[in-house]
Amino acid sequence: MEIRRYDSDGTLEAAYFNPRQIKVAKAAWRRQGESIRIMVELRDVGYPGSTYNLVYHADQDILAGEYFQAATGATYQVEFVRYQPMR
Repeated sequence: MEIRRYDSDGTLEAAYFNPRQIKVAKAAWRRQGESIRIMVELRDVGYPGSTYNLVYHADQDILAGEYFQAATGATYQVEFVRYQPMR
């Protein structure tokens, strides 16, 4: 997952790769209390409305939450770790 841009109105531009790019139909973020929540909906071949509902954990610098795989109806716990290129 790549977060490319976000605006104060909750707009979020995201990209998703597995390993090729998968179309993102919707993406949004919101603040809930002290948390930042992100929703990303995928719409592509093999991804008919699959969704990520994630929370940003600043202390660990990760996005964690649930992935709903629409094709199978299964839900999985997931984590995304920020990529830090080697210098």
